[in-house]
Amino acid sequence: MQFLQNSLVELITQTSTNLPPDVRVAMAATGLAEKPDTQASQALNIIFSNIDMAADDSGAICQDTGMPTFYVHTPIGVNQMAVRWAIREAVAEATKLGKLRPNSVDSLTGKNSGDNLGEETPVIRFEQWEHDEIEVKLILKGGGCENKNIQYSLPMTLERLGRADRNLEGVRKCLLHAVWQAQGQGCAPGALGVCIGSDRAHGYDIAKEQLFRTLDDVNPIPALAELEARVMKEANELGVGAMGFGGNVSLIGCKIAAANRLPASYFVSVAYNCWAFRRLGVRLDARDGAIKQWLYRDPSRPVERMTKAEGFPLSGREVVLTAPLTEEKVRGLKVGDVVIVRGEVYTGRDAVHAHLMKNQPPVDLNGAVLYHCGPVMLQREGKWTVKAAGPTTSIREEPYQADVIMRYGVRAVIGKGGMGAKTSAALRDFGAVYLNAIGGAAQYYARTVQEVLDVNLLDFGVPEAMWHLRVDNFPAIVTMDAHGNSLHAEVEKATADELERLQPA
Repeated sequence: MQFLQNSLVELITQTSTNLPPDVRVAMAATGLAEKPDTQASQALNIIFSNIDMAADDSGAICQDTGMPTFYVHTPIGVNQMAVRWAIREAVAEATKLGKLRPNSVDSLTGKNSGDNLGEETPVIRFEQWEHDEIEVKLILKGGGCENKNIQYSLPMTLERLGRADRNLEGVRKCLLHAVWQAQGQGCAPGALGVCIGSDRAHGYDIAKEQLFRTLDDVNPIPALAELEARVMKEANELGVGAMGFGGNVSLIGCKIAAANRLPASYFVSVAYNCWAFRRLGVRLDARDGAIKQWLYRDPSRPVERMTKAEGFPLSGREVVLTAPLTEEKVRGLKVGDVVIVRGEVYTGRDAVHAHLMKNQPPVDLNGAVLYHCGPVMLQREGKWTVKAAGPTTSIREEPYQADVIMRYGVRAVIGKGGMGAKTSAALRDFGAVYLNAIGGAAQYYARTVQEVLDVNLLDFGVPEAMWHLRVDNFPAIVTMDAHGNSLHAEVEKATADELERLQPA
């Protein structure tokens, strides 16, 4: 099958860079549903620009390309070992080309393989079928939304919703809770893939498979179709909104399957996906591996643009922050301020924060801007370039962030989804601020990087290294200020009250 590997590289490239038409339609409707000039609409402006940029430049929509997961159907007689080998080679090649971020980390040593290959990665599910073609479907689901997957074992008591019993009403409560608990950490508006029943492990598999349904389809089982529609309606009354900033749309899809279960078990497994809903598929000629048909997209149809004007519309009220920052400048900011960051920025994720708890930083962080980001980077002739650079979910750094601010004088932290009480206290006590960038907007933020100045701690792997960047016109919103205020806490409280309202009397 001389064309198989190239066909698979093209599948990976298109999945990573070109949002499917049904997701584009759903996101466009989200933009129409939000009031102009709100924080949700500002976030959507950047999201829409990012979607267009990714398609134009064939760049990763989001820098977190997740753990590539393939669902493969083969005719009887096709050598599945050869298909597996071709998938692995295609994944390595796509990583080399910057279409995938190297995300495969050894769980024992913490070492990144650098090519997305490793024990049980990529994930490949094979099944035979009676058709003559090979079908390959791929989903790229980033770590931020993967961390917001959740599984319920009924009966149980849910916060603000009371008891959830072993029936569809209990399932409804679980799904509303799943949307609520994701907030901005899951890069809302999101989509749910759901399995009612099965066992713990297979239930998650079935839930993720539901994400291969198009967002506009209708469940063939009437009771589930009714539940999907009701959850969509009620979830969008919660007010989580884009990026958890508050707003009218929190969910763009809800797809539910039911599977038989053990008498003693009643699981509701939820695969939460972010707005950067990346899944595509192909039908391949079983003789040579050439692409015969695309699934979810028509290559002959022009890609519709999401926005008429590229970029972030400026109002003139934005606050310009030029690093390094002073305490006075930071304490002058308040929740809701839109800022434009300029100057030098350092990236730092999980490995960097853990390192800083025991070691001095390799750079001077006094007055610095620390960006929770694991970029996609390519090196050509010794020079590094940024291919994708959106924010990662900040809450993972909650155990470390307050100490890093206190010890090293960091003045601004950029991330997504907000942070907790310990970080909030450190922002107040030491004069620092949390800036929420727009999750998934990897191409948009990559274009704000003027230069890669240096890199430290590269032995942690490309995503976890400490990159020294010079940025310009980097937009973000103050969501936690130096006075103890937090937009995230406000939205979580307001949406929790709304969640309680949706509990039947």
